[in-house]
Parts: sequence; structure tokens; C-alpha cells
Amino acid sequence: MTNYVLVLNSGSSSIKFQVLDLNADPQDPPFLSGLVEQIGENRGHIKLVTEDQTIEDRRSILSHSVGLERAFGMMSLLGAGPQDLDISAVGHRVVHGGSKFSEPVVITDEIVDDIRSLIPLAPLHNPANIDGIENARTLLPDVKHVAVFDTAFFHSLPEAASRYGLNREVADQYHIRRYGFHGTSHQYVSGLVPGILGKDADDINQITLHLGNGASMAAIRGGSPVDTTMGLTPLEGLVMGTRTGDIDAGIIFHLYREGKMTIDEIDTLFNKRSGLKGLAGANDFRLLQELINEGDQNAQDAYDIYVHRVRRYVGAFMLQLGRLDAVVFTAGVGENHVGIRRDTMAELENFGISIDESRNNNDEGVEGPRVISSDDSTVKVLVVPTNEELAIARAAKELSEM
Repeated sequence: MTNYVLVLNSGSSSIKFQVLDLNADPQDPPFLSGLVEQIGENRGHIKLVTEDQTIEDRRSILSHSVGLERAFGMMSLLGAGPQDLDISAVGHRVVHGGSKFSEPVVITDEIVDDIRSLIPLAPLHNPANIDGIENARTLLPDVKHVAVFDTAFFHSLPEAASRYGLNREVADQYHIRRYGFHGTSHQYVSGLVPGILGKDADDINQITLHLGNGASMAAIRGGSPVDTTMGLTPLEGLVMGTRTGDIDAGIIFHLYREGKMTIDEIDTLFNKRSGLKGLAGANDFRLLQELINEGDQNAQDAYDIYVHRVRRYVGAFMLQLGRLDAVVFTAGVGENHVGIRRDTMAELENFGISIDESRNNNDEGVEGPRVISSDDSTVKVLVVPTNEELAIARAAKELSEM
């Protein structure tokens, strides 16, 4: 069988996808990457990128199925269509697996129905994921399709970490618990740490920080998560690009009663108009840094609040783990923002954590995973680039061969 796998991430108005060659070096760019966006708008956009070519289409895209079919046609023009490459499997990112899914699964009609039943837990994400699955299965009916769930890695969280202090009967009736998200990323990067440190996975306690526009942390003991920051939805936990993170639930009642806001308005406020964007008007860390450099106090406050929340969870997770061996930064902000790594790890020498300034600045230009702590730091601090698409592709390939 071939080693080309197609990975699809279908959103409400976009489809991101990659074709990966699993025989290639994991550090290499994907064989092909693509984006279908502005679906349903007057003017759409499809962009495909290979090692030596980029092609685009800016015609309107009526639906996900139209966009995906057109993208497949453009891939064929590059000699990289699913049939040209004999794609061996298709991996689909699915945001919410609820309590049903603890592992990747081969997609059947029954599995699609199960994912559909979880829409109340992820009304913004699972419908779009289902669209991607159904369209891809129609276009590629002879290939195995595999669903990989963001929540699966946290399926086995201890009861003390997964259950809220909510009435038990109500929580169980409505499937309310802490599910956690970004699980594919946390599992991928934490799985690389033992090899980097030359230790057995069972002997490593680590905190992983997936810091991007969406952000989460996980406490992992011996390869298994014991706590995480996100909950029933991706809203809980850290301050994010546009999300509040942890917030007193009483604020919802206050805004409803005193502000006369509807539930939908509060939902939009918390998920799309808060976080760094709501605090400083910028959810891109590069723009936020520019505002800070210009002396914008709101931007500085937003940065400080972001750092404060990360440090709060670092401390909490250190206590949960009892012993800490590694802290791992990943995702767009975690991998690229020198200041965030420096400031979240500042003044922790008494806890065995010491950052090496030159290594943190990457003065030596090291590519890929690297240790940025000082030689005398008993807790190793690392930067490990995430690759959720590769993790999904590997899972899809493995199940396709069973």
C-alpha cells in the first residue's frame, strides 16, 4: 500500500487539508497543503501549495462539497490528486468525541450518526466536521476514512479532574464533564519528549502548553493526562485570542439580568469578543507586541493577564503531578514567542526551572525540538513543534491497514 494520506479539517466556512507522505522526514513540509475558504460567500478562495508550485482559484464556492470537489480537481492538475497518488486513507479531525470515543475509529454510517448526536456538545464544530466527512466519503468512496477526536486523549481523566461540582444527576443527564481539547497536539508533543530527554516515557511527568489563538495546557504523568485546562467546551482555562478562559459563571446571570443580553449574545461575547481581542483589540501576538512596544497600556495589561493565567496553571499542575520533569511549549505562540516562554517561566528557580536566555532566543538557529532550559535546571523546558496533521495521518494509516 502507498504511504500517502489525506488529512481534512472541515470548519464552518473553510476546509484545511494536507497530503502527507508518511515515508518522508517528519520535519519536512507536507507533500501538499490546501485551503478552501469563504464558502458560501460572494467570492471564495482555494489555494494549493506544493514544494515547487502554488495555484489559486477565487471563484465563488457554493458549498463544502463544491469546494472540496474543485480542490480535488486542482490537485489533479498538479498530478497530486487522490487518484493520482493512490491515497491509502483519509483522516478527519473531529473536535468533540464526547464520552463515546476514546480512540480513532474507521468511519461508518453509524459512526457519523454518533458524531451527529454529539452536536449539542460542539454546535460550532461537529456539524462542519460531519460536512467534511460526508463530502469526502462521497468523493472517495473506496478509501477508508478515519475520525480522530480532539477530546480522545483526555477520555480517561481521573474523576476528580473530569467532574464538575455540579448536581450529579443534572451533569449525567446532559453529559456535562470536562472533556479537554487539543488532545491530538498534547499527545503528539508529549510523546516526543522521552526520546529527546533519553528517558522512559513511564518515568516522565510533564506539563504541555499548546499556546495559539486557542490555548490549553495538560498535566501528563507517564504518558497519561491527569488534568487539563479546557472543559465541556474549549472556552474554559487560559485566556485566549478571543475567548475569556476561566470566568465566574455568575457573570452570565449578571449580564442576562442587568445587561439584558441574550444567551446568544453572551456566547458571542465570551467566545469571539473577549480574550486578547476584547482586552486590547488584537488577538494576533505579533500585533499585540507592536502595541506594547508603542506603549499601549491595554495591550500590556492583556499580555500580563495572559501570562498570569498560564503561571497559575503551571503551579496547579506542578502540585497535581507531585514531581515535574519537563515543561513543553508548542503551537504558534508557544513555538515562536520568546517573551511568553521567558515570562511564564520567570523566577521559578526555587522549583528547579531555569531558562537559558540564549537557547530561548534560539541564537544557534536550531530547527525542530530543542531544550531551552539551562544545564543546571532540574526541570527541562522544551520547545517541541506540534504536528496534529501528522498524528492524524498516522492514526488513519494504522487503522486503514487493520
